[in-house]
Amino acid sequence: MTKADIIESVYEKVGFSKKDSAEIVELVFDTVKETLERGDKIKISGFGNFQVRHKKARIGRNPQTGKEIEISARRVLTFRPSQVLKSALNNDQPAPSGAGEQGAVPSSSSGTETK
Repeated sequence: MTKADIIESVYEKVGFSKKDSAEIVELVFDTVKETLERGDKIKISGFGNFQVRHKKARIGRNPQTGKEIEISARRVLTFRPSQVLKSALNNDQPAPSGAGEQGAVPSSSSGTETK
């Protein structure tokens, strides 16, 4: 889904003009971006949490040459989905049948009884 798709969805569902829908979406994204740039956490109930984490500088390895290089310190964005979002994503997918049962021996009839 692209930003244009989100604008179109807001336009269809809310009934604002496309221009107003675009401005609203841009304002929301700008607010999220500014908040994260400040290092603040964003919690959206029923959706999840966005948080900026600080990673220290570390030594890495170039996979092609094997040469050690320093990876600079940086900030990374993490997202943790809420339980509501997780369950909404997983309700449509039934658990695989027989998961974890393959190769299991029932305890009541193991065939190794001693007398």
